[in-house]
Amino acid sequence: MSAVNAGVKEVREVIEKAKHEYQSILFIDEIHRFNKSQQDALLHAVEKGIITLIGATTENPSFEVNSALLSRSQVYVLKSLEEKDLIALLNKAIKEDEVLKKKKISLKETAALINISGGDARKLLNLLELVCNTSRDKIEVTDALVMDIAQKK
Repeated sequence: MSAVNAGVKEVREVIEKAKHEYQSILFIDEIHRFNKSQQDALLHAVEKGIITLIGATTENPSFEVNSALLSRSQVYVLKSLEEKDLIALLNKAIKEDEVLKKKKISLKETAALINISGGDARKLLNLLELVCNTSRDKIEVTDALVMDIAQKK
C-alpha cells in the first residue's frame, strides 16, 4: 500500500485480513507520510506477528517513524549506486530493453546521465528513455543532449 493514499481504515482492513492468513507481509511505500495515529494502528499487529511490516522511505526513519514502531524494526539503508554500476545498467538497458534494443543508441558521454541520476537507477533509466524518445532510430547520447532534455522536463 502507499502511505500517500491510505489511512487508518485501510491499515485496519489489511490487518484484519492478515489475521486469517499465514505469514502476511505488509509493504508500505513512503511510510514517512503516515502520521502518528496511522503508525500506531500498525503497532499491535507488528508486535503480535500478525504482519511483517516493510516500510520504504526516502527520509530518515529515526525522525519520521515513531519510536515504538521503530524499536520493533530492523532498518536497512540502501546506498546510491556507483558510477560503474550505473554505466553497466545503461548498457544492459540498451542491449536488452524491448524498445531500446531496436534503436541504434551510442553512449558518447555519460557524465550528465550519471550526475543527474544521483545514483538512482530509476532516475537514470527514466532520463535515458526521455533522451531516446527525442529521436527515432539513431541516438548519440552526449552530455549536451542530456542536459538540454533534462532542463526541458
